[in-house]
Amino acid sequence: MDRIVVTGTGIITSLGAGKAVTLEKLKAGEKAIGPIRHLRTKHTDIPVGEAPYSDEELKSLIDCQSEQKITRTSLLGRVALQEALQEAHLDGSVRKRIAFINGNTVGGMEKSEIYYNDFLTNNDRNEYIALHDCGACTDLIAQQFDGKFDIITSISTACSSAANAIILGANLIREGRVDMAVVGGTECLSAFHLNGFNTLMILDREACRPFDANRHGLNLGEGAAYIVLEPEQCAQERGVQPLCQLSGYGNACDAFHQTATSPNGEGAFRAMMKALESSGLKPEDIDYINAHGTGTGHNYECEGSAMMRAFRDHVPPASSPKSYTGHTTSAAGGVESVISILALQHNFIPANLGYKTPIEQHNFRPVDHVIENVKLNHILTNSFGFGGNDSSCIFSAISQGQGQGQCQCQCFIQAASHISIQQPLSEGWFEQPIMPEQPYNESIDPDYKEYFAPMAARRMGKLLKRATVTAVDALQKGNMENVDAIITGTGLGCIDNTEKFLRAMIDNGEEFLQPTYFMQSTHNTISSQVALHLKCHGYNCTYSHRGTSFDSSLMDAFVQMRMGLIHSALVGGQDEMTPAYFDMLGKLGYWRQGDIRPDALKQADRKGSLSGSCSFNMLISDQQQAHTLCRMDAMEMLYEPTAEQLATTVNRMLSQAGLTQDDLSAVVLGLSGDCDNDAVYHLFMQHCCPEKNIVWFKHIFGESFSASSFGVYVGATVLNRNVIPAHLLYNRETPVDAPRHILVYNHFQNKDHTLILLSQC
Repeated sequence: MDRIVVTGTGIITSLGAGKAVTLEKLKAGEKAIGPIRHLRTKHTDIPVGEAPYSDEELKSLIDCQSEQKITRTSLLGRVALQEALQEAHLDGSVRKRIAFINGNTVGGMEKSEIYYNDFLTNNDRNEYIALHDCGACTDLIAQQFDGKFDIITSISTACSSAANAIILGANLIREGRVDMAVVGGTECLSAFHLNGFNTLMILDREACRPFDANRHGLNLGEGAAYIVLEPEQCAQERGVQPLCQLSGYGNACDAFHQTATSPNGEGAFRAMMKALESSGLKPEDIDYINAHGTGTGHNYECEGSAMMRAFRDHVPPASSPKSYTGHTTSAAGGVESVISILALQHNFIPANLGYKTPIEQHNFRPVDHVIENVKLNHILTNSFGFGGNDSSCIFSAISQGQGQGQCQCQCFIQAASHISIQQPLSEGWFEQPIMPEQPYNESIDPDYKEYFAPMAARRMGKLLKRATVTAVDALQKGNMENVDAIITGTGLGCIDNTEKFLRAMIDNGEEFLQPTYFMQSTHNTISSQVALHLKCHGYNCTYSHRGTSFDSSLMDAFVQMRMGLIHSALVGGQDEMTPAYFDMLGKLGYWRQGDIRPDALKQADRKGSLSGSCSFNMLISDQQQAHTLCRMDAMEMLYEPTAEQLATTVNRMLSQAGLTQDDLSAVVLGLSGDCDNDAVYHLFMQHCCPEKNIVWFKHIFGESFSASSFGVYVGATVLNRNVIPAHLLYNRETPVDAPRHILVYNHFQNKDHTLILLSQC
């Protein structure tokens, strides 16, 4: 496998827009933390690292139409992405398979918090409802660069989001799934996050002082940054000069607490050691650590301990760029990777601004002034997020050597568990499904007393309990105690807790807020809670990309398993629906009015479907067992493909598995009764799978952002049971026996498309 190099970077923070101004201010030791100018909040006394541009000024930087409805998060992303693509010479003439992977948590919250009462009481701001989630943010950024990307997805692991985007992009390239990957993250300031961090009492009222004994907390910041990754040979063929190489990376979970970090920095230590191992480097090879360093007390107890564990008595020079920009949260991994690359290119180490007093327990001191004319070969960049989601990347100067190899392992679905609008933790839906009688449907919960102590259960939101229980149940069914990875897809996260915090913030004038609701509102709290319950320190990631959130999590697990990086994983789809959000989405035509019986849904003569809630966990591994449900042979994700591209992809997947169209027993489709949604599936039937048995599932599980997980679940169960029951057949009235190979196809609004090939073992 060829080495992966960086050929383009782009950045915007409170320091300004672009690498040139960023480099200038870094070398000058100029911090950009000060009063709030653009964010609407009563807490104007809290210093932040705010990008020095209004929304209209950001639009002018990228030639965006002034009247376009767009969020600030997406505007920041467009500015940084434009610079990265220009430096990498990625224009319309480049014919490569390119992935765009965006780290984000806020999404469109800064608009939602302003217009939330409008969402509930009138129709004046309905267009912003659809811009709330993280996937919409990513799609808005991609629209500016129409036609360039073949796969897009969104990662939401709080402060490690952009770093995890780098890891996924590198793995997609290494596995040969794409030729190039544009990776990073974007985040704007919002009153929601400002108040959330304020309730945790970790915001400093002065400029933050990373690694200082007298530190008092962090400063929130905003910004965006992306890097372009590609194999070295690809860069040579395109005539593009690499800036550096991505030589190693690692992710691990602290599995200690929802927000606090462990005193010994277990997750941080594991992430750094994984990065070193994957790079083939030794600790003494690292010339500089671009530390996560937020300014909180717990961060230095954790990160400092982890650094001393990894490097012992020889901790390299270290500093935290957050003393310049504030903590850009989900964008931090991208922002600080670009800063590391600038340091490599220009032979300097940024200062740890504000540092004065050493921490007694540390055997190292951060760099307290800018060091220039220093030769740097390898830089370790740390990004640690809520829930102990810890990631490290190593950027190195271009050198001679070999890239990492790869293998092709198999992937088997061992077991699955669900809590939904069907009977929980069972396969009763296969013989006698519960037929929904109304558009709004709530999950049927099991007795949680069997799984949690009363005190613990009271503190946990429903979705967290559901995710944990289905994870435990899937492991029990699969006869496994733990896994190498926990990967979750969620379009909205714990939306119930998000609404509770947002409503309280608005109703109480940003006062008297409960930190629990904020802590449980972050998307990756689901994966973190499962890891905490299982004490799983392995790879941990969360995808939040609308209707293909679960698909993205499964893609990550499938790619890593094929490469031999993991041997087992829990892959989840987790989404809930609240009455308020149901009403909001209803304004956009999401829900069906009138008859919702299966025969009426099949007509697909109007907009809307019936809703559902989804808590699903699937256990996969690289070894077949006696209880294995099926084998997963292939998976592809495509962004805005043509019908011809879809047909070509299906035939390629079958051919690579040694199959033809005649071998395909059935196709599982996300038919929901919505005229626009189902029209795409009917076109797919005509072009890609005429005369096939069509299986559907949303008439019994409902629609949600993670509903595609039930498509895979149904396909796997059908293969395991060796029959397709009549109530799951869309175009037949009698059961079909002995299915051997099943194709699962999902799309969201005809933008993001997924194809999965399953086979009987």
